[in-house]
Amino acid sequence: MKNPDVDAWLDAYDNTMKPVVVAMRDAILAADTRVTETIKWQAPTFVYNGNIASFFPKSKKHASLMFHKGAEITGNFPNLTGDGKEARSFKVSNLDDLATKQAELQNIIRAWCDQKHGG
Repeated sequence: MKNPDVDAWLDAYDNTMKPVVVAMRDAILAADTRVTETIKWQAPTFVYNGNIASFFPKSKKHASLMFHKGAEITGNFPNLTGDGKEARSFKVSNLDDLATKQAELQNIIRAWCDQKHGG
């Protein structure tokens, strides 16, 4: 379900990547009904039994999501990148790029929810 705080954040968001951010938000919320959204760290953040991912709002070349504990998500997700201890990034350069990556993005969200279900 869309959160009015995120709607207001997006209304004020002045970035060329805004259409991609909006489309990614829609895809994430459509992926699993257990996911909610809020504003944390001055950016839209998706939540289910913990923080899933936050947009990096200053990014101009990509719409970039930071999965806070992306290293813990089980599955083969080639677009979930990074080699830090916990965090992983998911970057989308435009709406066509999202069209090719949307299924993977939604699978990541579902994998997180399934892993965190009941815990």
